[in-house]
Amino acid sequence: MFMKIKSAKYLTSAVKSDGILKDEVVEFAFVGRSNVGKSSLINSLTGVKNLAKTSSTPGLTKMINYFLINDQFRFVDLPGYGYAKSGHKHIANWAGLMEEYLLKSESLKTVFVLVDCRHEPSELDKMMLDFLNSYQIPYVIIATKVDKLAKSKVPQACSQLAKALGVRKEMIFPYSSESGFGKDKLLDYVENVVK
Repeated sequence: MFMKIKSAKYLTSAVKSDGILKDEVVEFAFVGRSNVGKSSLINSLTGVKNLAKTSSTPGLTKMINYFLINDQFRFVDLPGYGYAKSGHKHIANWAGLMEEYLLKSESLKTVFVLVDCRHEPSELDKMMLDFLNSYQIPYVIIATKVDKLAKSKVPQACSQLAKALGVRKEMIFPYSSESGFGKDKLLDYVENVVK
């Protein structure tokens, strides 16, 4: 039996490094390009429709958003990368904020790196993995928007993604926020880490 999410609530947001939470609560961070579907994924996983704010304007999350799950662990929504709508000063600020979180959070157990399964991974996606690898931060890759592909094409898309990113295929979790495909497997992973 995979984990059931019974409660999920917004906790707080960090705009500057002094807002980063420092305690013993287990955290899972979500990171990815601005329009890859992070907010939709968090809402789909938790079953709470507007928990993470989705936006039609990519790059809207400029802060770190914390959500408490089952009064036990946290999902952490990190700023989307690769969209310059908010100007370079902002980009430097939240790139720095994200880096600081990833390097300093003692509660961080896994980073979920979201990549759109329909497209070749971007240079920014590869840079993110290089960063995580060089600091030995555990991560898995979530291939989002698999509902946009024929079911039979999903394994092939995941294999191509693994190859392009230089990771083992087992590190790729296909997911659809629309249909909930892949939800059980991901919650199973979360449960094993929390235990």
